[in-house]
Amino acid sequence: MRTVTYGAACSLDGFIADANGAVDWLHYSEDVTDVMAKYWSTVDAILMGRKTWDVAAAAQGESVDAGAFGEMKSYVFSRTLREIDRPGVTLVSEDPGAFVRRLKGQPGKGICLLGGGELAGSLFEADVIDEVGVNVHPILLGAGVPLFRDPGRRIALELIESRTIAGGCVLATYRVVH
Repeated sequence: MRTVTYGAACSLDGFIADANGAVDWLHYSEDVTDVMAKYWSTVDAILMGRKTWDVAAAAQGESVDAGAFGEMKSYVFSRTLREIDRPGVTLVSEDPGAFVRRLKGQPGKGICLLGGGELAGSLFEADVIDEVGVNVHPILLGAGVPLFRDPGRRIALELIESRTIAGGCVLATYRVVH
């Protein structure tokens, strides 16, 4: 069965963007580049909500020769979008938990849950997330977009890895105890 990993960079007080949605406080380094290159080689599907899609689509611009993230299959969950006209990108309007449960049973590599808390909250609630990876940055934002929303229950985690990386960041990966 495929593994779903929810990963994000966040502030020490648990925000993935500031109150205005900005992420200009993120620290990029060779460490981050290495970690991400290794991670991306283990996945072939990306899950994202509509807000994350809006950011990804804007970053990609008018290029429609590949999916949002190159060769990876991308799934965008939205209750408001009616279509997405990009190769390699599938719009999903059905229940996210049921969809991801089926996707996990299909052949393939790992699945990356990218972006914000709304979709992650519904997938935690459906118990389909297997790992959580965070790159904690040494900054307190005070307010913003939270990394986690209330999943409606406690979720036990088991530490897989923890280490410091450049810029005073702490990289931690946890396994969800189902």
